[in-house]
Amino acid sequence: MNAVHAQASPATAQASPAPAQAAPASPRDLADTWQGTLHGGQDLRTIVKITKDDKGAYKGTFYSIDQGAQGFNLDSVTLTGQDVKLTLKLFGLTYEGKLSSDGKTIDGSSSQGGGSTPLLLTRATPETAWEIPKPQPPPKPMAADADPDFEVATIKPNNTGATSMQGLTIRGRNFATRASSLADLISFAYEVQVKQIVNAPDWYDKDRYDIAAVPEQEGVPNPEQLRIMIRKLLTDRFKLTFHHDEREMSAYVLSVGKDGPKLKATQLNGNLPGIFIGPGTGGMTLHMVNATIPDFTGFLQILVLDRPVVDRTGIKGRYDYQCTFTPDDSQFGGHPPSMPGQGNKNGSTDTAAAVAPSLYDAVQQELGLKLSAEKTSVVVISIDHVEKPSAN
Repeated sequence: MNAVHAQASPATAQASPAPAQAAPASPRDLADTWQGTLHGGQDLRTIVKITKDDKGAYKGTFYSIDQGAQGFNLDSVTLTGQDVKLTLKLFGLTYEGKLSSDGKTIDGSSSQGGGSTPLLLTRATPETAWEIPKPQPPPKPMAADADPDFEVATIKPNNTGATSMQGLTIRGRNFATRASSLADLISFAYEVQVKQIVNAPDWYDKDRYDIAAVPEQEGVPNPEQLRIMIRKLLTDRFKLTFHHDEREMSAYVLSVGKDGPKLKATQLNGNLPGIFIGPGTGGMTLHMVNATIPDFTGFLQILVLDRPVVDRTGIKGRYDYQCTFTPDDSQFGGHPPSMPGQGNKNGSTDTAAAVAPSLYDAVQQELGLKLSAEKTSVVVISIDHVEKPSAN
């Protein structure tokens, strides 16, 4: 289940290639350049550059060079006996393997999104080391003073039986959303939760649509420009008119925890966030890439929680952060996304296995933020008129 995102794969920002290191003093020393090809839907060449910090602990940088020049800092690199483990939380990626007795290879597998793919890493030499491609310039942003609109938009009914929005993306100049309801579109465009939409017809959260559109203006829009285009689409194709009211209702308030936030500055360039959910240990992991706190609260109130989320953190800037939690029956409209690959290695549920904390505990433990329920005054959208979308 996705909200608006730039393609969240190891592919998009600037990195500087480093030469392969000299042969290590010991074959059991991981500090070196390792490389191997991941054979999945397509062959992807992988490079891992491992070094040591001033205390002798391993650290590393991950490259998927067939997806771009961007290098991503690994969260952990460990060697226990012959067992090697690498983690990249940003993309929910884990690699586990065994170092050969001669120290020349690591035979293991890479896991991401519930699947596991074999990957043999070989210690590179100056002669065999693959070249990391030169970084591409970041995508050109849409002009800041643009008043954007969609040049063309196709709206088709989605009859798959989906109960929630399956994606809302902008890639290059192509906008797409799948299985979005009118409620989803209004929620995103006006940054409100569905309970803040009143006087709506009974089909507004039931009928679902696939939309493909291209902006008139050149360049990649920022989130506000994307919202402007969707607002115009709602006016033009759904004939939406409304007015604002203010009501007191139950909401969640996001604030900074007592020990301060635990957020890392983003490793990516660009003006769009990447937001996606995948399997996590004992639950599901929400990945936020190049994301602001309003991106986070917007995702929570549109797709996860059953009431508005008010940001009172005061935190500015863009960050990469993850949060692993177990959803309850009130979240995702009672239909949490299926997470393949959870449970034990046989695919069955292991009652002794670790269970992720609730969303509220996970936000506090992993992000250093606090999500608390309270009644507060919020702005609502009161619909005056709306129609099912006009034909293409």
